[in-house]
Amino acid sequence: MKRVIAVTNQKGGVGKTTTAVNLAASLAAMRRRVLLIDMDPQGNATMGCGIDKASVQHGIGDVVVGDCPIADAIVTIDSTPGLFVLPSNQDLTAAEVRLLTMMAGRELRLRTELKAIRESFDLIVIDCPPALNMLTVNALVAADSVLIPMQCEYYALEGLSALVSTIEQIHASVNPELEIEGILRTMFDPRNNLANEVSAQLLTHFGDKVFRTIVPRNVRLAEAPSFGKPVLLHDKESRGALAYLALAGEMIRRDDDARHAAEASGADKPAEAEQAAPLAESHPPVGSHGP
Repeated sequence: MKRVIAVTNQKGGVGKTTTAVNLAASLAAMRRRVLLIDMDPQGNATMGCGIDKASVQHGIGDVVVGDCPIADAIVTIDSTPGLFVLPSNQDLTAAEVRLLTMMAGRELRLRTELKAIRESFDLIVIDCPPALNMLTVNALVAADSVLIPMQCEYYALEGLSALVSTIEQIHASVNPELEIEGILRTMFDPRNNLANEVSAQLLTHFGDKVFRTIVPRNVRLAEAPSFGKPVLLHDKESRGALAYLALAGEMIRRDDDARHAAEASGADKPAEAEQAAPLAESHPPVGSHGP
């Protein structure tokens, strides 16, 4: 897959960290090599992977201000082969203040540091804070795409338009590669009429950008962080675990389809060129001279 995905939404409590942790673990379970970057000073993704944030010696904060090489801050998660974490804690708040004092290039710090290790991973997942601050901007500038977790509620729908506007601004000014990976409906309760109405509006406005996978409200999913585990390790048979495995599978299928389409279009070009060649020989362009 070889890309960087930022998991973000300015609204809090929509399942950003839950999605980042469990998507990363599910992709690792599918034999992908995944790096999870915790860009939130609360360090919830760090704790959710079983790392004590209070004992973190070097984290993402040290990396973005240039105090530590990125490779030295990455932690291997032994319980989940293929999953690696770049942890965070309260020190990231101080690092953000230092970023704000930089005169130039402060929004490019994460992107610059990722160049050293980007090819070592199939996927890099960035868990963003619930705010549009310098940390989130760094994540969006470093990312190839944005995954937007969203509860199907009215206020979440209002915030989505602001987020899409922000993504478009960063795409136009700093990161022309940035696109929307997809919108993920989280904490979904099909018995709620409003949830179904908002879900229908999302499908109308965003079409294929809305993931078919829906993450339901699930007790096991909510419990897992307190055990310092992705839900896949806490209860692999739970609806939450199955939903994130389905999401990982959907993303892999999308990626495969896009690659096959690109290969097919590339294979068509030589055939078109061969058909055009005899025509070009028999009708030289205006202004050309024969032998």
